[in-house]
Amino acid sequence: MVAMTKKVKTFEVIFSDPSKVFYCSGDKVAGRIVVEVNENTRVSSMKVVGVGSAKVEYPKGKRRCREEMEYLKYDEILRLDDHPTDTDGSVILRPGNKYEYTFGFELPQQGQLVSSYKGKFGFVQYFVKASMERPAHPVMECKKFFEVEEPLDVNTPDLMSPSSGMKEKKVTCMFIPDGQVSLNAKIDRKGFCEGEEILIDARFENTCSRIVVPKAAIVAKHTYQANGRTKLFRQKLSSVRGNHIISGMGDAWQGKTIRVPKIKPSILGCNILRVEYALMIYVHIPGSDKLILELPLVIGSGTSSGFSSRTSSMSSQDGSQASNSWVSLQMPSAPPSYCDITRDCRLESPLTPLLDDYDGGDSPIFMNAPPQFQFPPPPAYTEVDEEPNANSARMLPVC
Repeated sequence: MVAMTKKVKTFEVIFSDPSKVFYCSGDKVAGRIVVEVNENTRVSSMKVVGVGSAKVEYPKGKRRCREEMEYLKYDEILRLDDHPTDTDGSVILRPGNKYEYTFGFELPQQGQLVSSYKGKFGFVQYFVKASMERPAHPVMECKKFFEVEEPLDVNTPDLMSPSSGMKEKKVTCMFIPDGQVSLNAKIDRKGFCEGEEILIDARFENTCSRIVVPKAAIVAKHTYQANGRTKLFRQKLSSVRGNHIISGMGDAWQGKTIRVPKIKPSILGCNILRVEYALMIYVHIPGSDKLILELPLVIGSGTSSGFSSRTSSMSSQDGSQASNSWVSLQMPSAPPSYCDITRDCRLESPLTPLLDDYDGGDSPIFMNAPPQFQFPPPPAYTEVDEEPNANSARMLPVC
């Protein structure tokens, strides 16, 4: 943020490394405060403050719940190097010159900070604020925000261990038992990083009379605590779905993948707000509540060891397949003439009922035709324009 007035031309905070995306525990935050004036200006003092805090605020009836925690507090009085000062410590800034006040401080060590975050009912933010005091003038301020990302290692034995669970639900129709739906799912580990793929092994059984659809989604759970109250906000980030399962049948997922989207790491060390993730595997049952199984996830910073090894193996396989395909590469044949193409309007399979789940409630069954089905064009025809008092009709061609 750049502050400007009639007397002050430029007043801003500039970091030493503007390209730095985020800071970690123990890093040094350094920069300078640049001041330019349009006329002679006396500055009593220049103060810089480094602030980091978490804040939660949300309405609860007629009152508002608020809570705040401080993670960083730094302040310093800055001086201009090689610049004359008066007896009271003030300096006179003159137009045509650029004045720079330098500052620098270290962030607390690991475990004492929380990653930057901005949510629906709270945030964690860090910034540097400069305050310039002038006689007979209000204090002039400018801010510069910076991101903090606490390292979160997901290569620990606990997060590298598998996670599994099972759920089942009895379905009724007008208080009459209508069978049950069950699922059993497993993932190879709990810790992942952005861009990785989660491999899901699952088994679904449907003994009720309805058509059900298995699905999976990565969800974020934001927990806010203020004034002894807790508020929970859930958010679906990405999802996949399987094939519909008719009555008396089952289905299995063998390594079905869902990619971790671009998201912030888990926030687990803050007392007033938390950001947790989970893999939600569920079955949509028309006319009934979903059958839901949640497996906890921890999203870390950097890259996990499982991701690097899997990526290298996949790249080697892709390279070998590419080299083999290059040997057998041949020029394609000429495309057939358009006149030789015939349309077969018969369906290879009957229409299948599909389920469309809006995740907001029960959804009906829709009958949809396969996307490849197309109706044939109308045949060529002619129109007869009958003229009154004419001995014969004239044929009009129609394109």
